[in-house]
Amino acid sequence: MVLLTLAHRLHQHHHLLLISSLPLFIQFPPPLPHQEKLGLAGAMVDVSKWPLLSVLSAQEQAAVRQVYIFGTSANEAIYITHANEVFAFGLNCSGCLGTGDSVSTIVPKKLDFLQGKKVVSLSYGSGPHVLLATEDGQLFAWGHNVYSQLGNNTTSAGLSPALITNNLQSKKVTEVACGSHHSLALTQDGEVFAWGYNNCGQVGSGSTTNQPYPRKVTGCLQGKAAVGITCGQTSSLALIDNGEVYGWGYNGNGQLGIGNNGNQLCPCRLATLQGVCIQQVVAGYAHCLALTDEGLLYAWGANTYGQLGTRNKSNHLSPVQIMVDKERYEVAACHSTHTSAAKTQSGKVFMWGQCRGQSMVLPHLTHFTATDDVFACFATPSVMWRLLSVEHDDFMTASEALRKEFDSPETSDLKFSVDGKCIHVHKAVLKISRCEHFRSMFRSQWSEGQQDVIEIGQFSYPVYRSFLQFLYTDTVELPPEDAIGLLDLATSYCENQLKRLCQQIIKRGITVDNAFTLLSAAIRYDAEDLEEFCFRFCVNHLTQVTQTTAFWQVDGGMLKEFISRASRCGAFKN
Repeated sequence: MVLLTLAHRLHQHHHLLLISSLPLFIQFPPPLPHQEKLGLAGAMVDVSKWPLLSVLSAQEQAAVRQVYIFGTSANEAIYITHANEVFAFGLNCSGCLGTGDSVSTIVPKKLDFLQGKKVVSLSYGSGPHVLLATEDGQLFAWGHNVYSQLGNNTTSAGLSPALITNNLQSKKVTEVACGSHHSLALTQDGEVFAWGYNNCGQVGSGSTTNQPYPRKVTGCLQGKAAVGITCGQTSSLALIDNGEVYGWGYNGNGQLGIGNNGNQLCPCRLATLQGVCIQQVVAGYAHCLALTDEGLLYAWGANTYGQLGTRNKSNHLSPVQIMVDKERYEVAACHSTHTSAAKTQSGKVFMWGQCRGQSMVLPHLTHFTATDDVFACFATPSVMWRLLSVEHDDFMTASEALRKEFDSPETSDLKFSVDGKCIHVHKAVLKISRCEHFRSMFRSQWSEGQQDVIEIGQFSYPVYRSFLQFLYTDTVELPPEDAIGLLDLATSYCENQLKRLCQQIIKRGITVDNAFTLLSAAIRYDAEDLEEFCFRFCVNHLTQVTQTTAFWQVDGGMLKEFISRASRCGAFKN
């Protein structure tokens, strides 16, 4: 039997999402299969939004500190653990995983050469090739190298991470950026180095000759201190410490923002932005976004998919202001996509441009909490626009503090005893919770509300603990079989939102072996939507389902009803 490649599997998964999510206009994607954690909302980074990361176990996901998904099909991933171990997995095109070979792997492989290196910047090109900068200022490169984009003075592919030192021996690299086949590095002292493919002047050397190793970009950058770099497919930009922006390379769509569409072989200042101080600039495939220190947002370049957010699809050769509200933003774009995103100071996330194949010509408010989520769910390919950190800073939100105190013996003043085990909670939290059962218990002076320990005999420990945890965290973490018990509890306590979350878990966990058990549960708890889903699954896999133990253990009345209903659907026609 021919094995499906990782790319094919992910393509199939992505295609199914497209079909199910876009009946008329853009809808946000449903939860990904095989995720056992569901929640209402949350500000924490959720790596499960990225389809490729679903191959990691829960334990592996918990160990991730930083992660970067890249490649022409978003089928490669590099991640760094809390122990500063670097792992890679995926298709491994051109040896871009750095594993020493070009063999695809769905099992993460450790990059021993980078053991203990704390990563501060990571970027990839279209080959793909990969650049990585460490905390101590070292630059590593590997992958595709036909145009010398690795900077090692050769055109041979690099199958393992190699330290790049040409012209950088005494320099400390703090940031890296890749275009399709060229590379940039920013040093601690504000110098910009470039190398690789240079057919349009994207290396900034004043010629169109390929540059085989890092070369300092001078010209108008001479004597200036850069604080940021970014690349389009074949263009380059640098942000200076005084808020000026300089661009060079391909300019056929106006992506340099200099008022014309002629290529620039040397850095050229964006004069239109004179008088404003840019604090962040990012580049898409052929468009750019810039954010001022006052919260003004500018866009320029290609606009075929509405990625400039200007209500139309006309290119702009010079920066034009969009999203006119003066609210501090974070802007996001990636050289391999035509998607744009922004996050406001109040936490609102907008997206525009190419989103799931559709053109959105105006910024569209999403339900996301991070710009990264836009690229996970809507960009094509669904790559990361930056090295994603899942670390939390020292600030803890109220919801995170509440989450932390669930089942904490140190602070609780009430225990639920279930199956001989205790669950520690807080009366005040339950008193103000959205659960009417507990609100009534503690506001109406029920006898249970006066106790320090409440015995629960109707439900199992995993089910009742998950219910209480839901009241603290808005999330549910249970296997499908236990979710049936939680569905029973949610029905008893009239918790409709919890009931919906349980149904989603059950839908994602349905198999031939448990399908009829889940159908029985859906009927028993009057979950009509879930019942229909399970019934359709059973009909679609009728031969296998009728051979399971669960099918023949149901009562005769239900079995007759199922057979009659399946017959009416044409399940037994030849």
